[in-house]
Amino acid sequence: MLISTKIANITPSATLAISAKAKAMTADGIDVINFGVGEPDFDTPENIRKAGIKAIKNGMTRYTPASGTTELKAAIADKLKRENGLEYSPKEIVISSGAKHTLYNLMQVMTNPGDEVLLPAPYWVSYYEQIGLAGGRAVIIECSEKNKFKMTPDALEAAITPRTKYLILNSPSNPTGAVYTRDELQELAKVLARHEVWVIADEIYEKLIYDKERHVSIASLSDRMKKLTIVVNGVSKTFAMTGWRIGYAAGDERAIAACGSLQSHSTSNPCSISMAASVEALQGGLDAVTQMRNEFDKRRKYMLGRLSGIKGVACAEPKGAFYAFPNIKGVKGRTFGGVTADTSVALCGALLEQAHVAAVPGSAFGADDHIRFSYATSMENIQEGMNRFEKFLS
Repeated sequence: MLISTKIANITPSATLAISAKAKAMTADGIDVINFGVGEPDFDTPENIRKAGIKAIKNGMTRYTPASGTTELKAAIADKLKRENGLEYSPKEIVISSGAKHTLYNLMQVMTNPGDEVLLPAPYWVSYYEQIGLAGGRAVIIECSEKNKFKMTPDALEAAITPRTKYLILNSPSNPTGAVYTRDELQELAKVLARHEVWVIADEIYEKLIYDKERHVSIASLSDRMKKLTIVVNGVSKTFAMTGWRIGYAAGDERAIAACGSLQSHSTSNPCSISMAASVEALQGGLDAVTQMRNEFDKRRKYMLGRLSGIKGVACAEPKGAFYAFPNIKGVKGRTFGGVTADTSVALCGALLEQAHVAAVPGSAFGADDHIRFSYATSMENIQEGMNRFEKFLS
């Protein structure tokens, strides 16, 4: 067999697949409203773009250390101390080609064959595949919609076994928008510390939080949790820098050094120009980020209102990120244009083909009674897309 078994068993990213199909239809002249991709629709702020151009003009186009530049590591350390109350040395920070790459590296260096990895569901599509690629076994912890898609201490306790290695904790969450409060994290931390379970804390959406919610890093709760936690973040979502591909991890020096070693044999260093621009992103203020978040909030409220008014659809209020995750159980099983929507995949397929609206099936996130809409698109697109969705269901 030419292709290895572990690669042959990978399921392609549903979000990227939906986006690719939507773009192909658009290229064919079809007017598609794309709610599939998780990408800010704003330009990278001007000061950051200028920093990237300056880096090119100054000849910053050569190899850097595999784990990233000292300048960006210093900027990350300053950011974590200033905004999250966390202190790390440069040896405890690694920079990679995006937060997804960071997560992949961490799972490769932290997972032995047969290790169990706790994965709250709904979960981001790539977590499950990355665990399998690392030789681990995902132990799914179902998080009830009644509990705002958040894991309870009892559910966490029940999932832990002698083979448990670490927990993946994503707050704010993709796809649900769930945000854990400090009190909720404290209760989870008690369980994790008692069993000495490590945590990979994916905090990529930390600046996209609404209403009175506040981001709290579980690593900041105590010295014990800081030692047990690897914090993952990046510039993609906060600064509209998805294409620049810069993510980072901070935590245990052994894991961080191992990520750097792995990177040295796979990708070498992250993009030198992108790292220079990311220094400016982390040091240049958050005014542009605030403007983007305010606009996302308007879109969130509008989309939530529209979804809540559609018969057969219910939607929990997302408190972070830029996704709505409506429950479509009330319309599953119906037939649309000859297609029986007995699964979220079938429903999303019919919605794209017939109404030209792209959404991601909930099954990709471990929740087949849901679909995911991204509101990281214009208000005009959201209005038209919701009109089409409502018409399609009626």
